[in-house]
Amino acid sequence: MRSLRTTVSALLVAALAATLVLTVRKDGYHTDPAGLSWWYAASWALFAAAAWSLREVPARQAVTLVLTGAVVIAATGLVAAPRTSTDSFRYAWDGRVQAAGISPYDHAPADPALDRLRDDWLFPHGAACTGPDRTPVPEGRCTRINRPQVPTIYPPVAEGYFLLVHELSPPDVRHKGLQTGAALLSVMTSGALLMILRRRGDPRNAAFWAWCPAVPVEAVNNAHADVLAVLLSVAALGVVVRRRATGGALLGLAITAKLLPAVLLPGALSGVRRGRDVVAVTLPAAVVVGLVYLPYVLGSHASVLGYLGGYAEEEGYEDASARSRYALLRLLVPDSWALPVVGAVMLAAVGHVLRRGDPERPWSGALLVTGTAFLVLTPGYSWYALLLVALVALDGRWEWLGVAVAGAAAYVTGRALGGGTGTVAYTLAAVAVLAGWVIRRRRQCSAIVGVLAPRWTSSEPVITQARAQCTWRNPENKKCRLR
Repeated sequence: MRSLRTTVSALLVAALAATLVLTVRKDGYHTDPAGLSWWYAASWALFAAAAWSLREVPARQAVTLVLTGAVVIAATGLVAAPRTSTDSFRYAWDGRVQAAGISPYDHAPADPALDRLRDDWLFPHGAACTGPDRTPVPEGRCTRINRPQVPTIYPPVAEGYFLLVHELSPPDVRHKGLQTGAALLSVMTSGALLMILRRRGDPRNAAFWAWCPAVPVEAVNNAHADVLAVLLSVAALGVVVRRRATGGALLGLAITAKLLPAVLLPGALSGVRRGRDVVAVTLPAAVVVGLVYLPYVLGSHASVLGYLGGYAEEEGYEDASARSRYALLRLLVPDSWALPVVGAVMLAAVGHVLRRGDPERPWSGALLVTGTAFLVLTPGYSWYALLLVALVALDGRWEWLGVAVAGAAAYVTGRALGGGTGTVAYTLAAVAVLAGWVIRRRRQCSAIVGVLAPRWTSSEPVITQARAQCTWRNPENKKCRLR
């Protein structure tokens, strides 16, 4: 039976890999988003089946299967050029600019001062001269780089990664250098998850990251720098329990790779009561952020924040009525209330994690805060959820993967069905999270009752060690209840 279960899981992973190859090779984001959405759905369905079947595989075989599957699944993202995002072209450009000794924050790609760095790949001519939406662009203004009129928005660790890939890549490698680097980082993340979960969890849960369709599509094929931030975040949460200063330093590196990991800080401080422990995490993180930014501050004439403020405004995070931001909250409250409600919800989530979080499982609190942020902000870019997927792998609460599915639906399916697709998808994701919470609470209560039942008497109070407190409800007949 064990051999059969392992074989079934391996076959499902093989079917998933084959489906992902076809999904990545289908160039339908602009021409056939509905058809591409069906391929996405098939990939997620096979992923769910493979992860479910792995539950019955013995732990030793599961570790080998997860790691092997991680390599195979990551490789599927290498079978085509980036399909649904142009961000990696900016990464390649930033690496090239830095190799020339120029700060990426000082000039936009369209700046004539950088004409000497242009080539026919990032700045094509003739028939290849089309914009990101495949529409023709006038000769002389064509580039594959998005937002060519503004400087970069990426933090220093990400910029250092772009430079490293540029220096290590052979000439004319184009997109393959960044895709290969992202594939290696995704497999390294799988390895880090297995190391952590073999000591403090179930190593089978690492499959939630290793086999997730979002990894080959967004981390590898589109080569998003989020995968570097995810690896650093997993490492930070894995060591912060025993080595707070090291965990804080790694968290600082994650934040300067992609600003999103800043939401992990409450999780890293879960249940911490002593002030010196708080300082032991936050001070190294702040020092690392400052030290990493310092060379770019000294070497740049412009702000090292680049276009970050303009990007936040462009994406509608400063205006609750713009685009599809805060979609779930806008179903419940007026647009003008959305931002205050976002603040209140996030403060409540952070406060709960800081007071009630498990210091031995910092990723559990991090998942709650990060997932809550996704549900109230409802981002429209699917690669943001890569961090959430890794947290699900650490914690095991698989129902939060619905948020990653919602992001993909908003980004791809929304092009075919309209802007309301994201709202519906995030609503279903929120329902799934709530249902998962209810089911888990009932299971916990059933387990407590199962412990108490053999010791229960009708005349005397029950004293237990199962986190239950027995109080007198009626002193005369001495009946007690659990709370």
